[in-house]
Amino acid sequence: MSPKERAIAALELREPDDIVPTFELEFQLTRELLGKDFKDLSGLSGKELDMAIGYNAELYLEIAETFDYSIIRTGDLRILRKLVEMGADRRYLLCGEADGTLAIPDGKNMVELSVRLFEEPDQLKRELDLAADRAIEWGKVQIDSGAECLTMCADYCFNHGPFLSPKMFSEFVTPYLHRIIEAHKENGAYVIKHTDGNIMPILDQLVSCGPHALHSIDPQAKVDLGEVKRLVGDKVCLAGNVNCGLLQTGTDEEVKADILRSLRDGMPGGGYIFCTSNVAFKGMPPERYMLMMEMRRAYGRYRR
Repeated sequence: MSPKERAIAALELREPDDIVPTFELEFQLTRELLGKDFKDLSGLSGKELDMAIGYNAELYLEIAETFDYSIIRTGDLRILRKLVEMGADRRYLLCGEADGTLAIPDGKNMVELSVRLFEEPDQLKRELDLAADRAIEWGKVQIDSGAECLTMCADYCFNHGPFLSPKMFSEFVTPYLHRIIEAHKENGAYVIKHTDGNIMPILDQLVSCGPHALHSIDPQAKVDLGEVKRLVGDKVCLAGNVNCGLLQTGTDEEVKADILRSLRDGMPGGGYIFCTSNVAFKGMPPERYMLMMEMRRAYGRYRR
């Protein structure tokens, strides 16, 4: 199988031919591990912009080739189109981003939103309908430009549980999440739903919306990958969940144990994509990320 075919196998709840597929929502260690950075495209035009787009597309491809990623995710339509032009879609599953659901508000808007949930629910729902329409439209633009997969990265949960109660989640998130996911799927894309935090009180609702995969199965919120696999592993692919906190501050022994735990709990029967519990963020010791990739090569195989 190609890396792309391994990702598709996992998203379709099948085992790949050999090694477990991997990717990251974002890879921020380019300077540390590849000696270069993505170029800032803002303010560029003409030939200078074209060259920068090509450079960034080449860097996405280098990351995928270096770390054996199955999925290349970019939120930039210009880079997505360039990757298709370069033929990257033959080997990798190209992925965009199109969410429009109600995420945890930032500190500036949290009180206002909390009031509106009770005082203006109908108006808020009209706005959520419009946001869903925009997400579907934007997803279709990306799909038409070559994306075969879309992530949806609105966060719903803190470490202790969801921002909204399960009852309120069923009213203000689930119908819109389901509608967007179904539209993305009808338009031809695989869908990976991301949310950090403790998803257990709303796990059934997330799965009922029909995404192909859930990311990140957050261990820092005490979400147990093995338990989630037992509960819903026959319905949805799971992506995660090597503990980012341990990768940054744990001992080598703790990190190795956590990597093996993720592989052991996620791999059986397929339907699993191996990755960190968030992103490969700047500040993570690069040697820890390399250890993770080395252990995947050694222990993340279905055929030995």
